[in-house]
Amino acid sequence: MNFICSKPVTAVIVNYNSGSLLASCVHAVLQQVQQVVVVDNASSDTSLTELENKLSSEKLHIVRLHDNVGFAAGCNAGLKLSTQSLILFLNPDCILLENSMQRMVQVIESDTHIGMVGGFLVNPDGSEQGGGRRAIPTPWRAFVRAFGLYRLEKFWPHLFFDFHLNNKPLPHAPIEVEAISGALMLVKRAAIDEVGLWDENYFLHCEDLDLCMRFKQKKWKIVFVPDAPVVHFQGACSHSRPFFVTWHKHKGMLRFYRKFFQRQYPKMLMGLVSLAVWLRFGVAVMFLSAQYCYRLLKVKI
Repeated sequence: MNFICSKPVTAVIVNYNSGSLLASCVHAVLQQVQQVVVVDNASSDTSLTELENKLSSEKLHIVRLHDNVGFAAGCNAGLKLSTQSLILFLNPDCILLENSMQRMVQVIESDTHIGMVGGFLVNPDGSEQGGGRRAIPTPWRAFVRAFGLYRLEKFWPHLFFDFHLNNKPLPHAPIEVEAISGALMLVKRAAIDEVGLWDENYFLHCEDLDLCMRFKQKKWKIVFVPDAPVVHFQGACSHSRPFFVTWHKHKGMLRFYRKFFQRQYPKMLMGLVSLAVWLRFGVAVMFLSAQYCYRLLKVKI
């Protein structure tokens, strides 16, 4: 039997065309929290209809927005309706496994200085997913990653550090990290009241890094919990609009770097980072265009 958390938790789920995954996500989380708020960003698919047909609960609240306002704004809309002292921000393509919520609550309550925890994000095949535990991608770290210098980490680990921590051995116990994924964030209301709402100037991507940066600036600990598994069907909500998602992803990267590091790093390095971001965007667009053309040709043949 799934465990009902003794500590009140509100789950906030921002939905956009997630299909049948939304109902599966809500079904799993309803059994482990006291309140679920689904904020729909003007979906055009049947995800909300399927959810309403399959599930009915006094704990479930659905908010229909008339426009797609983005992930951060959707989280804020759900947060304003939340009634509990802990808030779980959860992607609709995540399936919370049995007792994962219980474990995350235990960890966040174990230390008054912990403001945010994240679970063990895994792919459907059980392998660890990138982003669930990571270091902040500072301009230097981003430069190292963009130009492949992270391969030198084994020789000079401090200089050429790779911020993708999923390449490191899985820890045996909860550990403090610099950042976790916005796909799965359990936060204390007291912490987010002090830090502030999600930055709505991000539409999609990097808003989670922004929130983690602000938590660290206010001295709140962020902890990764390796024994709280959650299956994440990554990208399920963005496959239909790859160019749109790619644009906002890279736009978010630039906002993040300029917001937090513009005054701390030399202009030349910041310029190289910006160049790397736009080069990455160009390569991504060419790759997506090639995929699109291939599919068109395949259909015609």
